[in-house]
Amino acid sequence: MKYVLVTGGVVSGLGKGVTASSIGVLLKTCGLRVTSIKIDPYLNTDAGTMSPFEHGEVFVLDDGGEVDLDLGNYERFLDIKLTCDNNITTGKIYQSVIEKERRGDYLGKTVQVVPHITDAIQDWIERVARIPVDGKEGPADVCVIELGGTIGDIESMPFIEALGQFSYRVGHGNFCLIHVSLVPVLNVVGEQKTKPTQHSVRQLRGLGLTPNLLACRSTKELDDNVKAKLAQFCHVPLSNIVTLHDVPNIWHIPLLLKDQKAHEAILNALNLLSITIEPNLKEWTTRTKVYVDFHENVRIAMVGKYTGLSDAYLSVLKALLHAAVARNRKLIVDWVAAEDLEDATSKQDPNAYKAAWGLLKGAHGVLVPGGFGDRGVAGKILAAKYARENNVPYLGICLGMQIAVIEFARSVLGMDDTTSTEFDPEAKNPCVIFMPEGSKTHMGGTMRLGSRRTYFQVADCKSAKLYGNVGFVDERHRHRYEVNPDMISQLESAGLSFVGKDETGSRMEIIELPSHPFFIGAQFHPEFKSRPGKPSPLFSGLIAAACELDRTATSPSRGHSKLTNGIHNGQSPKLKSHQNGNGFKTTNGSLNGIYTNGNGNSNGVHL
Repeated sequence: MKYVLVTGGVVSGLGKGVTASSIGVLLKTCGLRVTSIKIDPYLNTDAGTMSPFEHGEVFVLDDGGEVDLDLGNYERFLDIKLTCDNNITTGKIYQSVIEKERRGDYLGKTVQVVPHITDAIQDWIERVARIPVDGKEGPADVCVIELGGTIGDIESMPFIEALGQFSYRVGHGNFCLIHVSLVPVLNVVGEQKTKPTQHSVRQLRGLGLTPNLLACRSTKELDDNVKAKLAQFCHVPLSNIVTLHDVPNIWHIPLLLKDQKAHEAILNALNLLSITIEPNLKEWTTRTKVYVDFHENVRIAMVGKYTGLSDAYLSVLKALLHAAVARNRKLIVDWVAAEDLEDATSKQDPNAYKAAWGLLKGAHGVLVPGGFGDRGVAGKILAAKYARENNVPYLGICLGMQIAVIEFARSVLGMDDTTSTEFDPEAKNPCVIFMPEGSKTHMGGTMRLGSRRTYFQVADCKSAKLYGNVGFVDERHRHRYEVNPDMISQLESAGLSFVGKDETGSRMEIIELPSHPFFIGAQFHPEFKSRPGKPSPLFSGLIAAACELDRTATSPSRGHSKLTNGIHNGQSPKLKSHQNGNGFKTTNGSLNGIYTNGNGNSNGVHL
């Protein structure tokens, strides 16, 4: 087994996750089987209880693991299925060591960070690296390991020590270290400065790790004299210094690495150069470049709670992009803060209210993603109501499906008091309830998680057709509330069709409005299994329906201006360029190829 370690220096938010994923793509196209491990030095055992504002979205794996969003990047880029053990945290390591100590496995020895914690880290890496993740038998050829955080962080120290020992354990020719560092340009002098990277590499070497390659983040390509200076002071060959400059979207990163022959440096360090092939990135190159040539747009209104942080909905954005590319459309996401749609906002902030409704009514499709808590729920219900009544394509995911059911029950059945027990635990007539097997005392790992099977109840429904007329599908879940089984007959008699159910037939998985062009809700999260070139069927359906929608005008209600094809007054709204949430700033006013209305900007911490 060969190992590639990716570390980061100077500042966080440089794009280690995208870099690690792109390295995996490059090695895979060289004919190697690749797996990935993400190390997060925080004390949480997993990402399940962390706020999206703290850590971006929680990515869910087939086995129910709630993990860092970088594992989503690995799965999408490499088209693999990882396990919860592919995400190592300080909490997991200490928990495993303490359990061994309680059992007496250490035979009375004093349990210490060195050697017990560091040994546990190395053993974990070796064990997980051998788990096949590409559907084939036997271990992969190369394991790409990303160490979260920045070199010098106090919480990373046990992992740095363990990885230093690990490099000696696996031996020369089996370990390659790539250090991602920042080469800033000071506006005052307009010069690329190497000193931060010099200090970072010196600190790394002082901790027992020597980089084989430097991946330098900068706004533009490194000057030759800057590369020479880095090679001299960081003791890294000139040919092993690559530039990762700002690009239109992250799909360009594997191409950047290939053009600078990063694969040759990595394969040489791993003694694999003689047994691999020249990387074939033809399909990847086509996918990357073709998007630039798209002229027609498709606008999707994303009605959510965390619209100021794109990382909170990263997989949803990627799934929309995959589907839009497949339809040869340029994706424009209009971020709509759910609270801004509510009547209270019309009094408190009329401008925000008017802008939110303008974006919603100008969109070709509406998407309400998953979430927790009651903030913005009234606005999400209004969005679902608008889409249902105006034949606008609608996709509700998890909470978005429950919102659609609540709105239907209120508007069509006249059940004004119905809601979810998540929002009102004392509700007398709830149409969404807490699942019986859930825990109300412990938050972490107590939801219905991971891959579960959904059986189609109606053979000719839109969802079944989108999935290829199969009898069932396996999709990933993350929820603790469900549609109240006692209300299903009432809802169905009023026209809401529950076309997908679990194996018991009592848990609702997919809803549809047969009379609507496209109105679908899914209790599961289809975005987690979407891949470039293989978009999620439900997202494909939403984009296809949105593309077919010919909206020449909107209702004059609420006093909004006329909209044509989702374009305000015949002109595209001005779009602001933001950091894309993956550490690579875009240069074309888009968010990783997704055009936005200026919201949804990331804090740049999660890569």
